[in-house]
Amino acid sequence: MIEVHDVTRRYGALTAVDRASFRIGAGEIVGFLGPNGAGKSTLLKMMSTYLPPTSGRITIHGHDTVRESLAARRELGYLPEHNALFDGMRVDRFLKFVARARGLTSRARERFDWVVDRCSLAAVLAQPIRACSKGYRQRIGLAAALIHDPPVLLLDEPTHGLDPIQVVAFRRFIRELASKRAILFSSHILAEVAATSDRLLVIQAGRIVLDGPTLDLSRRAAQENTDLEALVLAAVQASGKPDTL
Repeated sequence: MIEVHDVTRRYGALTAVDRASFRIGAGEIVGFLGPNGAGKSTLLKMMSTYLPPTSGRITIHGHDTVRESLAARRELGYLPEHNALFDGMRVDRFLKFVARARGLTSRARERFDWVVDRCSLAAVLAQPIRACSKGYRQRIGLAAALIHDPPVLLLDEPTHGLDPIQVVAFRRFIRELASKRAILFSSHILAEVAATSDRLLVIQAGRIVLDGPTLDLSRRAAQENTDLEALVLAAVQASGKPDTL
């Protein structure tokens, strides 16, 4: 559902993403891990069609993000790291606005009720967004990303602002969503990604330096008498760009 082929993004002399390639299929939750400034958000912005690649190709559910950007956007839900919301709108009116913008008609009420229930928003529906806590704002952003029932989800630091109980509930919810979806879950916290994801994708200095099933990587770490964090750090250091996660 997500295909990234030899993608590079440059800003003048700076190469933010360097020849990245990977695929994510339906039913996969892939944890996207890397230090701050490694290129995670840039790659997510390219996948969401917000930025075009300098070179290479990205497809979302078969649609090229440059040549078919509108079709690609219809197939994805995107929760950015800095969750942009209309602070002056009430929560219920904002979600209904997003549903209309997404072209929902006959299913609008059904999808509205579903995201309100699954994102636990009933208590704040009549409140303006500016009055909502950071945790609720994250849930509102997730509801907006899900309201049109997309087959692809891009989540950039989605647990930011959630308390520990909400984080556990979020992990369970993402697992439920994954049966028919391709989900890319970005974070710079290894424990968070490993607890949620089937597969780890590690980026450092714009390059993919590790890609493998979480369970296999954990077993490999045990065989090498180390832990998953040390294994990931070794991959980062072997890239020639030492850093900490």
